[in-house]
Amino acid sequence: MDRIVTGYSDGDIDTNRSALPTLNQLADERFSRRQTIMGSMKASAMAFLGTSVLAACGDDGHDPANDPAVNAGADVTTTTGNLVTLNATSTGGATGGTTFIQIGGPAVPLLTNTPTQLSFIAPAVSATTQLTFQILSGGVSDTTVVTVNPAQLSFGAVAKTLSDVVTVPAGYTAMVLTALGDPLTASTPAYKNDGTDTDFANRIGDHGDALYYYGLNAAGARDDGSNVRGLLVQNHENLSVQYLHPSGPTNVAAGPRPAAEAIKEIEAHGVSIIEVRDAAANRNWAVVTNSSFNRRITPNTPVDFKGPVRGTSFLVTRHSTNGTQGRGTINNCANGHSFWGTNLTCEENWAGYFRRDNSGAGTDNAARTARELTALRRYGINSTTGNYAWSSTTPTADHFARWDARATGASATADYRNEPNTMGWVVEIDPYDPSSRPRKRTALGRFGHEGAWPGRAIPGQRLAIYMGDDARREYFYKFVSAAPWEAADATRADRLAVGDKYLDEGTLYVAKFNADGTGQWLPLVYGQVPDRPAVGSEPAYVFASQADILVNARLAADALGATPMDRPEWTATNPVTGEVYLTLTNNNAGGRPLAGTDAANPRHYVSQVGSGTSAGNPNGHIVRIREGGDNQAATTFLWDIYLFGADSADAPAQVNLSGLNADNDFASPDGLWFARSQNVSGQVRPLLWLQTDDGSFTDRTNNQMLAALPGFVGDGAARTITNTDAGGTTRQQATFIGQAATAANLKRFLVGPKECEITGVDSTPDGRTLFVGIQHPGEDGSAAAPSSNWPQSQAGTASGRPRSGVVVITRDGGGVVGL
Repeated sequence: MDRIVTGYSDGDIDTNRSALPTLNQLADERFSRRQTIMGSMKASAMAFLGTSVLAACGDDGHDPANDPAVNAGADVTTTTGNLVTLNATSTGGATGGTTFIQIGGPAVPLLTNTPTQLSFIAPAVSATTQLTFQILSGGVSDTTVVTVNPAQLSFGAVAKTLSDVVTVPAGYTAMVLTALGDPLTASTPAYKNDGTDTDFANRIGDHGDALYYYGLNAAGARDDGSNVRGLLVQNHENLSVQYLHPSGPTNVAAGPRPAAEAIKEIEAHGVSIIEVRDAAANRNWAVVTNSSFNRRITPNTPVDFKGPVRGTSFLVTRHSTNGTQGRGTINNCANGHSFWGTNLTCEENWAGYFRRDNSGAGTDNAARTARELTALRRYGINSTTGNYAWSSTTPTADHFARWDARATGASATADYRNEPNTMGWVVEIDPYDPSSRPRKRTALGRFGHEGAWPGRAIPGQRLAIYMGDDARREYFYKFVSAAPWEAADATRADRLAVGDKYLDEGTLYVAKFNADGTGQWLPLVYGQVPDRPAVGSEPAYVFASQADILVNARLAADALGATPMDRPEWTATNPVTGEVYLTLTNNNAGGRPLAGTDAANPRHYVSQVGSGTSAGNPNGHIVRIREGGDNQAATTFLWDIYLFGADSADAPAQVNLSGLNADNDFASPDGLWFARSQNVSGQVRPLLWLQTDDGSFTDRTNNQMLAALPGFVGDGAARTITNTDAGGTTRQQATFIGQAATAANLKRFLVGPKECEITGVDSTPDGRTLFVGIQHPGEDGSAAAPSSNWPQSQAGTASGRPRSGVVVITRDGGGVVGL
């Protein structure tokens, strides 16, 4: 059966029709300035990180199940992240009452210290380091020396596979924690998974995406260091709608829709907050279904608008005639977190959910101003039904009518013409306070927010939030707070009020990448943004206020001449260097033809995709930046391309620019996350997790997650590549490429089940439990013929409808996951 088409697009669109110049058309760009800057940057980075950043580590094929356990008195060599155990029986045979004392090397926190055993996680080191322990046992004194080498990707790479399970390396275990429909209350019935289930306001939603773990102590209060109890906050981006109803949806293409189906679909979007516990402290996690913290935030949940757009005419609707309140959040994709304990969820491809009639005279176009039409076109709000035709639902109700964005009344207070302006924001949620209302932070701009990841919290410096706009030829943004960071705010109990302080006042910037490897942050500030030029028959757009610029951030970025990118997605901040990474999933010949490449988006080639071909940049790449002066409030930066996706089996060197091989090749990078600095995997040389959302490589393997130990901006070199289009025409393009991928710095860690996307990753503070999202397995199947049976297949059952879910991954030996 063919996949049900709803009109939904997962960012694979291009609404940017601006005739912006490519970088190659910009005059007087030279490489010499870049080379001078990079020379000093390399020196400072080596001094800051240590020479081990540049050194290649051998892949010793270490099985993580064999974390070293030795008798006291024996010596052992290990690597960062391993669990080291010293047993009381000494080499001299003495047993009995034992005392362990560390007498040399950097002090390590102990996991156990009993009369029979001592254990600890090997610390993060930049060079080989010795730890010395004295053991007093039965009157005999022994000494044990533990030699610790720097972090390595010690696991064996997972092979590419098309199997219908989550595959992890030898020595690791993956366990299903949650799945679509799981109840959040004790009174909600168990999920039958046959399409008859209801009440998704009290169930885990569909298409789980980005997630984050928030710790709780035994008393149920916030505890950022808790490894055994916490709240898992997860986005729910979209639907595998064919599996939500007994035989698929009714009239989903155009309506009318039954109310029972529509409310189920609406409530399956949004955000889940669930309590999870490791009751026995052995990394065996379960959901607490009767927790008072459990809740759903759906498109129907009341929310407040904050920041410069609050109370303006842009947000006036029949529901909120003063423009201060809204309802819910939708198409929540990537995320972010705050340093004061709140969650930042992001509204991505929200535009297609709204209905408009815009085909000719007498339609909604006739009731709109030229300015409104320009804005609506720029954001792709042009569907005649909406993705799921919710506004056609019978019987009618206001929570269905809101998805009809036509101007049908006498004014904006009589209809929902402005309802699209209530979506496209970053939304702050306090997971610790179930009674709190989410707040939409309008100072961070309105676009297709893929994520909102913070920089570093440095007392006295302003905070920064980095954001991608996930569509072809869209932009890379950052927000810089007006207030400098005060460390005392990290522990305040009025968390959303802290958000008011840092997220409601500040400056939104958009990135311009120069051909010489430098860049500028261009301020989106009223009075500094020129008119957006006319495009074809579309007139110029004249900005009327700061609120106008924030609501129409894409138009303002056009006007400033920002660099259109190859689908900007997740951002991640290296907790040691402060460098920011941005995934660029892909582009095609329509979005960026051969003549449209530039230094930051440099590839154009023809790739085999299943039985056909695709031209453009179908495998994507990852850009990283280093802020000027290592100050995240800077208005200049340096950049290079960290990795290029490629199929190592058939890609020539001009395409496989990062030198990928069968153990680390990938396509369409999407999710991106650095390990927490609270544990050794986020220290010295932090571990990076990379997830894929690929359609060009899936004849080779299901989507995957890789582990990496990246270097720093400028660790590679300038390179000129030869691009080729489908007609065989070639063109040279200069760019900057990071150090090549090797078995020591990039390796495949996980492959997901059939037709899934791997998206969402976080860990407990100690790094010994990893949470990973599995989105839309079997997305191309039908209720009658599912094309995946996951998560049932994880337990060996090849039946049942597929469900999005979260897996818990642990290392059998007890060490830090990934090292």
